[in-house]
Amino acid sequence: MFTGIVTDMGTVTELEQQGDLRARITTAYDTASIDIGASIASDGVCLTVIALGDDWYDVQISAETVSKTNLDTWTVGKRVNLERALKVGDELGGHIVSGHVDGVAEVVAVEDEGDSTRVTLRAPKDLARFIAPKGSVALNGTSLTVNDVNDCDFGINFIPHTKEVTTWGDVGVGDRVNLEIDTLARYVARLAEMS
Repeated sequence: MFTGIVTDMGTVTELEQQGDLRARITTAYDTASIDIGASIASDGVCLTVIALGDDWYDVQISAETVSKTNLDTWTVGKRVNLERALKVGDELGGHIVSGHVDGVAEVVAVEDEGDSTRVTLRAPKDLARFIAPKGSVALNGTSLTVNDVNDCDFGINFIPHTKEVTTWGDVGVGDRVNLEIDTLARYVARLAEMS
């Protein structure tokens, strides 16, 4: 489990297809405190650490995960949002995030509003019903509050701090973004279907 509070920006330094996709990510995390088998959310995708070095870790990514996320767009040099798994007693600054991406949204507009940036995204139709104004979503692993919803499109405002400490400072129209809907929204919708 995660909170959607990004704690490092890593860089993809190696990609190799070995049956599954293997990626090496450099990090500022103290890798001596990371165990083999640990989960690290990388752009919002819960990935398992399979090897470690002084300032890097490797993950193995199945074809299923690649097909359901934007990890097919990863290239050497790409920066990615990182968050280590939640520990008992950690602050819940965002919302509960599983790292199990539901789908990929597309950035359809980027506009500056004062010091903030308004980003409009288009969700897949089957996921749009779970997104509500003032509700939470995780986008590329970042816990965010939805400002408004118009059919499949929804808006998010990014303050300068978020743009500095995550990859959201690099966002552009056409970007594909990992989308995880709020777990609570999923269960509320399921209960409504059953009643």
